[in-house]
Amino acid sequence: MGFKEYEKNMSFLDMELSKTLGTSRTQRVLKEIHEHIRWEPLERILLAGYPVGKSPVGNAAYPPLMLLKAVLLQKWFGIRSDPELENQINDRVSFKVFIGLPLGDPSPDHSVISRFRDRVGSKVMERVHAEILGQLQKKGFSIDAGLAMDARLVRSVSTPVSRDKIEEKKLEREQRKQDLTKKPMKFGRDLESDWTKRKGVPFYGMKEHASIDVVSGLVRSTLLSPASEHDTNYLQYVVVNGIHTKKLPPKVYADKGYHGQANREFLHINDIADGIMRKDERNATLTQMEIERNKMISKVRYKIEQYFGVTALHQGAGRARFTTLAKEGWDRLCHAIAFNIKRSYPTGFRSPVPVNQGQVCYEYGSCHKTDGKRRNSDS
Repeated sequence: MGFKEYEKNMSFLDMELSKTLGTSRTQRVLKEIHEHIRWEPLERILLAGYPVGKSPVGNAAYPPLMLLKAVLLQKWFGIRSDPELENQINDRVSFKVFIGLPLGDPSPDHSVISRFRDRVGSKVMERVHAEILGQLQKKGFSIDAGLAMDARLVRSVSTPVSRDKIEEKKLEREQRKQDLTKKPMKFGRDLESDWTKRKGVPFYGMKEHASIDVVSGLVRSTLLSPASEHDTNYLQYVVVNGIHTKKLPPKVYADKGYHGQANREFLHINDIADGIMRKDERNATLTQMEIERNKMISKVRYKIEQYFGVTALHQGAGRARFTTLAKEGWDRLCHAIAFNIKRSYPTGFRSPVPVNQGQVCYEYGSCHKTDGKRRNSDS
């Protein structure tokens, strides 16, 4: 079957239309992003784990790199559905140029984009995420400094139901799977979310556990769980998944939700400095020194809130798109990849410039030292 092949040389139509693209801000930004990332290694990773395009029969498949770029466009421009993404690619010349689609060809069908998610598993996307972080590190961005983590609630895509109803539906699903005489039943309802409380108000959904580099602000890991899972249980998983070099993070910063003896012992055993905020105990309140320490930690770990805020506001990440933890977890990785690329490209965010060891400076005259404090570049 193979993959669809596209001419790298522009047609006459492409050349005529390209004359007008220089005035498009979107086109300029997407061109800079395209030049900012080396896409060939990503294509090799995708092809190695892509089950389509290897058969000698059938129609040619769309290249997986083209579909990955389409998904990234979906995140950057806040497009909430695959049919709308298909329409936008057909309607916008800048989108076609970015994904490598000739201007006269139609967009991949929305069902092709949906199947792409099923065919490229989370393991492959984790490798794509790690490859992009490695490229950004070579450009001067930190990915192995201190690690800050937090969790956010993600509202379910389904209408909330009681826990008894969830268990009833799960049992029905398992019984249907075991009955070989019937086709497996497809459930449109989210049965992997759960109930919790947010500020005293019942909440039905999932929980995203994420970590970022405290110097660069790049997302290092993201995991998904039912909303009822406590943050404390995920510190070790988030730390391990956030390691992309041979170095352990020198320090882990976290809020009071991660307070616990097991987590502190984990950090101590692995020789990682403890940056977990303290909280009042039953028999002891915080001392003034511990209160000041908590304030200092808050000044460092605020960058994780930037990731949560930007993706919720511009990428719709405050609400789930899918009904299973596996598919929604895959989508969360795409949120992280899109955020990292856009955060690091030169004109959209400040790009790093050479500085002294232990300090990262950006254009427009601001620097960040590894303690997380912002200073003027002449300091």
